[in-house]
Amino acid sequence: MDGCVFCRIIEGESPAYRVLEDEHCLAFLDIAPASPGHCLVVPRRHVRDLWEISDETHQDVSHMVHRVAALLRTALAPDGMNVNNSTGEAGGQEVPHFHTHVVPRWHGDSLRPIWAGRRATPGDLERILSKLRDVRL
Repeated sequence: MDGCVFCRIIEGESPAYRVLEDEHCLAFLDIAPASPGHCLVVPRRHVRDLWEISDETHQDVSHMVHRVAALLRTALAPDGMNVNNSTGEAGGQEVPHFHTHVVPRWHGDSLRPIWAGRRATPGDLERILSKLRDVRL
């Protein structure tokens, strides 16, 4: 896709610190890492976000995420790992090409999930559950 920074990286037109790749996906180090070893996994086929990705391509990404997590665990020995995808501007997606963050975590690293400290009331949960049950996919 014209102008997509991740497509340019995939095509070798822009530099990246490539970690792993196969015929379906590419994993590379994030240039603004949340922690050392923070990687992005992107499908080679341009797809905007979670709402547009096919089941098959999502499976390919998931497989690569699993491989990257294993690599990071072996090489960096983190205490844990976060795997995250953001969809849409409101969700924090900055690049309109589906990507998954694989972030090594260590005790005391001070990173906090975006949902840390939040708590829903039972009434809130019941209202959401009611709306979800009304939808048929």
